[in-house]
Amino acid sequence: MSHLSANDLKVKGVSALEAALETSREVLITVRGKDRFVVMEVEHYHYLRECELEAALAESRADLAAGRFVKSSPEAHVERLKAGQ
Repeated sequence: MSHLSANDLKVKGVSALEAALETSREVLITVRGKDRFVVMEVEHYHYLRECELEAALAESRADLAAGRFVKSSPEAHVERLKAGQ
C-alpha cells in the first residue's frame, strides 16, 4: 500500500493520488504522521463491498444450516428487542 502525507496531497492535489494509485490499489493518507484515510479507485471499492456482502451471505447461510435462528412473529421479535435479548 502506498503512503501519502496530507501535506503532499494538499500541495500536489489529485495528481499525487493518481500517481500513487499507479503502483498500488490503495493509498494510505497520513495526517501528522498517523494513518488516517485510505483512498482507492471506485471499482476497487465496489469489489471490496461485494466481497463483504458475499461474506455476510455465507455467514447467514451457515447460521441457517446450524439452526442459529429464531422463528417468531413480528410482535415477539419486538418484545425480544425490548428485553435486550
